[in-house]
Amino acid sequence: MSLPKAEDTSNMLEMEMQWAVKAMHHAETYMKLIKAIGSKDLKLTPVDDELYSDFKKNFPDLNVAKLDERDFKSDVAKAKWREFMNKYENKVKDYNFGSLLRIDCTGDYSEENTMFVMRTQFYCIEIARNKQGLNDALKQ
Repeated sequence: MSLPKAEDTSNMLEMEMQWAVKAMHHAETYMKLIKAIGSKDLKLTPVDDELYSDFKKNFPDLNVAKLDERDFKSDVAKAKWREFMNKYENKVKDYNFGSLLRIDCTGDYSEENTMFVMRTQFYCIEIARNKQGLNDALKQ
């Protein structure tokens, strides 16, 4: 793999900024939804139930209330997640887009409480939190 030429890096910076704006917008929209209408019956994808069931089967011990980045970022975890997510390539829109995810479900998005994940990972964690009532306290 070759590195980009210096004259091409301005485009990359612009793309990064566009991604950051889109990811932040997604995070803000999600927080507004769970604060306004609650989360128990919130549907995030057409395959929420399938995703939740498959997630619980493949990651039974993952603590969704307070995440450990090693469950996402270690080499073993990355490989396991990659295999899991690839099954949803044609079922979940933007399945591998980058998303921001709250580490501790009791808090809002902040620099200390946010990590970067793929969209399918975001859906798995937030669907689980919603179904388990972990986001209920955020409803205003």
